[in-house]
Order: sequence, then C-alpha cells, then structure tokens
Amino acid sequence: MMNNTLKAILLTSMLPFAANAAQELSPWYVGGGLGLNNYEPNCDQKTMKVCGEDEPYAWDVFGGYLFNDYFGVELGYRDLGRAEWVDYADKLNDAGAKGMTLGVVGFWPFAERWSLSAEAGAMNYLLSNNKQWGSEYYSDSGIAPYVGAGIGYNFTENLKLQAKYRRYENLDEDKWNTLEMESNYYGLELSYRFGSSAPAAVVAPLAVIPVDSDNDGVTDDKDQCADTPANHQVDANGCTLYKEVTEQRDVGSILFANNSSVVKQESYERIEKLAAYMNEHPRSTVLISGHASNVGNPDYNMDLSERRADAVAEILVSKYGISQDRVSSKGYGITQPIIEGSSAEANKANRRIEAHVTGVRKEALIK
Repeated sequence: MMNNTLKAILLTSMLPFAANAAQELSPWYVGGGLGLNNYEPNCDQKTMKVCGEDEPYAWDVFGGYLFNDYFGVELGYRDLGRAEWVDYADKLNDAGAKGMTLGVVGFWPFAERWSLSAEAGAMNYLLSNNKQWGSEYYSDSGIAPYVGAGIGYNFTENLKLQAKYRRYENLDEDKWNTLEMESNYYGLELSYRFGSSAPAAVVAPLAVIPVDSDNDGVTDDKDQCADTPANHQVDANGCTLYKEVTEQRDVGSILFANNSSVVKQESYERIEKLAAYMNEHPRSTVLISGHASNVGNPDYNMDLSERRADAVAEILVSKYGISQDRVSSKGYGITQPIIEGSSAEANKANRRIEAHVTGVRKEALIK
C-alpha cells in the first residue's frame, strides 16, 4: 500500500523538470484522473449471497515521460473503488483494489488539437476489505495486466483533457481463493506537460525578429494564409499546397418497364440527386450504362439498352443543365446481368441503367 508520503514523492519528483519550461517543451508530464469503476463478475463470486451497494468512484495520479510525440511510459497510483456483497454467513463484505501501475502509452494526433491514445501495462494491486460490518480482515496482492484507450483534447500545448477506458484482468484473491474479478474503468484525466515549444524571446537593439505565428515556415510578414495547420505543406506565401485526387463512385441504378426506354416518373428524384452532385463537383463526369433482360433477340436488347442510357443522359442535359461533354452513355444489352437467367426477378433487376461518376477533389499535402 502506498501512503501519503509516497504519493507526495511521486508528484514532487517531477517538479525539477519544470525548470526547463521557459526553454523547450519537456518530455515529462504529470496528471490525475477521476472516474467510475465496475468490478465483474460482481454478483457471481462463489462467496456471494446478495450484492450490496458498490462504491464505484475511482481515482489515479501519474507521471509520464515521452520518448517522442507518439510513445511514452507512465508510472502511477490507482484506487479502483470498492464492491460490496453479503456472504452465505449473512455477513456484509467489501473489497477494493489499489496500487502502483507501470505501463506504456501511444498517441495518434488526428486533428490540430485532438488525439487518440492506447495503453498497456500492469498494476501491482492490493486487494482488501474495510472490516466495517463484522467481517474478518483479509488482503492479498498480485500483478494485474491492463489495457486502455482514450481520446484527448489539448487546451494548450501543456494542458490536455482525456476521456479514458481501462480494462483490468486477474484482480484475484488467491490466498483463500475467494475472489476472481476483472474491472472496467471509465473516467476523465487531466495532465500537464512541462515546458513550452516557443523559443525564448531575444531582445536585440534596433532589430525586429520575424515571427511565424502558425509555425508553417513562412514568417507573418510574408504569410498570406494565417493559421495554416502545422502539418500542411505550404507555398512561398504560406498557403496550403493541394493535390488533385481522382475518385470514382457508383450512384445507383434506375429500373425500366419491360421493352421500354421511358424513364419512370419516380426515377426523376434519383436523376436530380445525380445532377446536384455533378453541379457541386463541376469537374466530374458521368457514364450512363444501359442494360436489358435476357428475353428476346440479343441485337434488339442491345439497341434497347442504348436507348435507355440515352434517355437518362438526355434528361441530365436538357432538364438539369449538365453540360453535354460531361455526360456519356453506352448500351451493354444482356452482357452484364445483375441476376443470371430469365426469371421474373432477374428480368426486373436487369432492365436498368447504372450511373458511374468520376470526380476530382482537392486534398492537402501533408508534411
């Protein structure tokens, strides 16, 4: 068990590293967390007769060291709260786990201030009761592995808030073989990283030091795009560089009546959505492919499939104003069925057109 003196040592041992705060962002950080813990199987232990009221409130304190922006190690102390139950001797019992932890943690920044985390480690736990209701005191200790995941938000480069989940295994009482528990923890964690990434100010007589506020490599006096994300590649004016990415998508099909190339009224809504997408992406093009069911003469069906494709293409151009050079159509007859054969179900599914859109979007170049 860790007493209050040891807790104080854990926190104060990190304080000397704060001396570097004015120089650089330190790899050292400290923090604490609060949350709710649920022991399981909470009501299935062989000594339990009736479950009592849990005290699920858990807390922890910790210190960590980052080897880089993505990987580090943490040392901490955690109290996982308590569970209560009535045993078969009608005595009210309780048990709770606490102890030192050591683990590794990884981070993945996915936005300017947001990051995901994953962790794994072990807890040197003490499992004991409070002996408050006439039960005999017992305790046992052991090593319990744990894994966890979280999502964090940096208020500043130093201060981070994280939502955490942790799973503990093998929180067992082996001395008398009475308890075999696991644990699920959910909570919030606040951490502080020492130091600062900003360089120390230098005062030079009659000299003005250029400032790069958004850290994109272009000083403010030349930067025409303020607040560029730090991970974007930029041009000489400090503006994000983009690349064009071609993407293809199928936007669904439209069915036709037997031996007909007339577009049904209920199909116009889908054609309108296709036109809206193409208007939003003015560099996109579309291929309308026509198809027919496997009934009758193949040459006739090829002609019918072409008329179906031409009918939808004509609506896109004449009714919705899509430029003719962005719309093409082609008939495939019976060569590309959705369902093989000439059953009623196959014929209905195969009397159709399909729209295949090719578009171009801009994507930022990442450093």
